[in-house]
Amino acid sequence: MSVTVRIPTQLRSLTDGLAEVQVEGGTVKEVVTNLEQTYPGIGERLLDESGALRRFVNVYLVDEDIRFLQGLDTEINSGQSLSIVPAVAGG
Repeated sequence: MSVTVRIPTQLRSLTDGLAEVQVEGGTVKEVVTNLEQTYPGIGERLLDESGALRRFVNVYLVDEDIRFLQGLDTEINSGQSLSIVPAVAGG
């Protein structure tokens, strides 16, 4: 199933400048895996060494934070969108 992934500005150098890409996958983990195959380097920006989502990266399925769903195992329906949102810190 095809999913739209919204790419933040900080990662667009890895997607040839594209703000949105179409990726296949039935779960968030499958989408990230396929995203890495198409755009090498993006996976390591999203996942840590153990394969978990990095603390400073938020991923939303439609408007729901996947951490409050089933994390990387969250199922995705065709036509839904994932948004990658880097955490913002400052003072």
